[in-house]
Amino acid sequence: MTLYLLHIIYLVALAAEAMTAALAAGRRSMDWVGVILLACITGLGGGSVRDLLLNHHPLSWVGSPELLLVTGGAAILTIIIARHMYKLQRVFLFLDAVGLVVFSIIGSNIAIGLDQPFLVVIAAGMITGCVGGVLRDILCNDVPLLFRAELYATVSVITVVIFAGGGRLGLDHNIVLLFALGVGLCMRLLALRFGWSMPKFVYKHDLH
Repeated sequence: MTLYLLHIIYLVALAAEAMTAALAAGRRSMDWVGVILLACITGLGGGSVRDLLLNHHPLSWVGSPELLLVTGGAAILTIIIARHMYKLQRVFLFLDAVGLVVFSIIGSNIAIGLDQPFLVVIAAGMITGCVGGVLRDILCNDVPLLFRAELYATVSVITVVIFAGGGRLGLDHNIVLLFALGVGLCMRLLALRFGWSMPKFVYKHDLH
């Protein structure tokens, strides 16, 4: 039941990620094809990069082509209701936080299934949770959110450590899953609320 619920949450988060990407494409005045492509890349890019690095085939959207319908459909829906999207800003911030945590757990679970070392499991979770947004920002010529905003990659890493670590300790899978979801989601929402971030490295001196 928990895994089924996680899959439903994943699809909702996937659609939300695609819609935020569609809005980013709209701010760059992209045509409909560009909007749909950016939405698909954002929603599915992290998982695709993870699968390529882990030699895990088929890629998620190749094995489940309906994921392309979810992301593409969400992009088209965004175009249709764009004038009302500003009313849903808080909802999308929440769903983005959910997506980060759920994608991270799913990515780490795939690495666990492939018998990867613990550090690789952590990296796989972070890649799945964060790389889609990085690709979106790069294609939109922005500094990736990962490098400039509140706690993001850190939330992904902590979520994965709890999930994968609990599994290695032999704890109940459902309890560990729910605990990791809860901790990750709370951390991300609190970071958004209070502006928590990692220490920044600032260097302004010229070496010449």
